[in-house]
Amino acid sequence: MNALKNSVQLIGNLGQDPEIVNMDNGSKLAKFSLATSESYKNAQGEKVEDTQWHNIVAWGKTAEIIENYLIKGKQVAIEGKLVHRSYETKEGEKRYITEIKCNELLMLGK
Repeated sequence: MNALKNSVQLIGNLGQDPEIVNMDNGSKLAKFSLATSESYKNAQGEKVEDTQWHNIVAWGKTAEIIENYLIKGKQVAIEGKLVHRSYETKEGEKRYITEIKCNELLMLGK
């Protein structure tokens, strides 16, 4: 059960082409947003589509695969963990962000 303490699995579509950052040490970082959608009927019987957006980051070989094969709209399954962090803007404002650090990636669809 220890492996389940901070585990996320999502299937969704890329919201934009991945952003690739080449680090000084030679490794790569890939960042992209992933949209997951579900639909349900509301009290009036109308179909409602609910889309959630998730910030995904990947490092190393996974980032290289993302750089070479993923584009906006591509459907993927990812497995990773939630990471909360903060940073400071150029104006000195503190911002907080929640990301999913991708450990495994499976390309779906065509």
